[in-house]
Amino acid sequence: MDGTGDPPEQSTRRRAALIALAAAATASAAALVAVLLSWSPEPAEPTETARPLTAAEADRLAALRVTNQRDVRVGVRVTVGEGGGRTELVGWVDWARPLIYLDVSGPGAGAERGLIQANPSTLLVRPDPAATPTPAPPPLVPPADRWRLPELPAGRGLPAVRDLLLGLGAARVDPAEPEARWLRRETVDGVPVDVLQAPLAALWPAAHQSTPAPDRQPRLWVDRDARLHRLAGRLPDGTPVTVELARTDRPTLRPVDALGGRPGLPRALSDAEADRLARLPARLRAAGGASLSLAAPPADLHGTGWVSWAGSAAYLAVVQGDEPGRRTLVRARPGSVARLVVPGGGAAAPPLPAPAGLVRAAGRPPRDDVERLLDAALRGGAAAPAAEAVRIRDDRVADRTVDVIEVRGRLRWWIDRNGLPRRLELRTGRGVWVQLDLAPGRVPALPGAEREVRPPATGR
Repeated sequence: MDGTGDPPEQSTRRRAALIALAAAATASAAALVAVLLSWSPEPAEPTETARPLTAAEADRLAALRVTNQRDVRVGVRVTVGEGGGRTELVGWVDWARPLIYLDVSGPGAGAERGLIQANPSTLLVRPDPAATPTPAPPPLVPPADRWRLPELPAGRGLPAVRDLLLGLGAARVDPAEPEARWLRRETVDGVPVDVLQAPLAALWPAAHQSTPAPDRQPRLWVDRDARLHRLAGRLPDGTPVTVELARTDRPTLRPVDALGGRPGLPRALSDAEADRLARLPARLRAAGGASLSLAAPPADLHGTGWVSWAGSAAYLAVVQGDEPGRRTLVRARPGSVARLVVPGGGAAAPPLPAPAGLVRAAGRPPRDDVERLLDAALRGGAAAPAAEAVRIRDDRVADRTVDVIEVRGRLRWWIDRNGLPRRLELRTGRGVWVQLDLAPGRVPALPGAEREVRPPATGR
């Protein structure tokens, strides 16, 4: 054969190959399009999958407040509000006493900048507008002066923070919270925690009459030992709040004098203490009188003057913090008080002789805390305090060691080892202690004082 037909045969074969390749390409493209049209991305791993609590998680949540109570104290950092309007509070909460002690700062603090101390019934503030805006713990030994008892609305601001922090401690295990949910696991300061969401109505019973909506329920960072490390939620007025707890920051807190002073161990009086208390009236009459210094935080009052146990009278000049341009002169007898407002201010002693207007003023029964405190001081020289007395602690005042003796839960005599009183305190209806510091010694003739009657001299 001469091969004359070879070229047409090769052309035919090439054409067939191209047709096959084209068909394969078409099939592949169709398959690819079908895959692309039917493809959808794999679902992402959820970052938060809420579920009901396990039995162990429910037990930890129920024991959370009891665990706080058993731990006694903890450091706290509270943020109220957000952004440029937030308030920062740093300090400690003592669930056993109970007491909170916080420094208030942050861009939204405003007039509340300064220090606060509070128990469940009483909240004291010590304003300091010039304080640094940077959050920092308060001094461990609180300042003794300038504490005030403001009128603050419940459920908002500082009272709401106080209620929240003290509400985190309880003596009993809480009932189960059926609405509680587990959200996720995290680590706080190296400690593994579970993030739980629960209504915790026990913290705000007045605000949570029914179970709040899920988005208003607090989130709690709780470790395996039922210890709370963080809380994020809202105050009763809807303001966002975050609480960070430093479980190892646990110094002993000292309440200011207006909240009762440092803790003690109340006990029955010893024989020597009971004898000093029984002899108190005779010691007061023998001392004759004392200079007085008054401190009454509830009304922001300060005063100076004298008491005469020999003459059964007291005379005091009182100044109120928001009225520095005038003074109130107080003349007291047992069961009777007279007042006269005069110009002037400062801590000066009342004028002698007393103004005629005060001398002529009619007396009336004691009506406020200061008048009741003066009346108690005067009556101390007439009869021994009631037998219902306990020793609270020892203390120091005027460079002397004293026994603090509480009578009927309302009156405290600070009696030195020589049997003389150095301070007298009265518990007010608002839970604050008002006080008279006493310096026994000679006093001038006071308005309304009885003349001392001496027995006639007798011949030998």
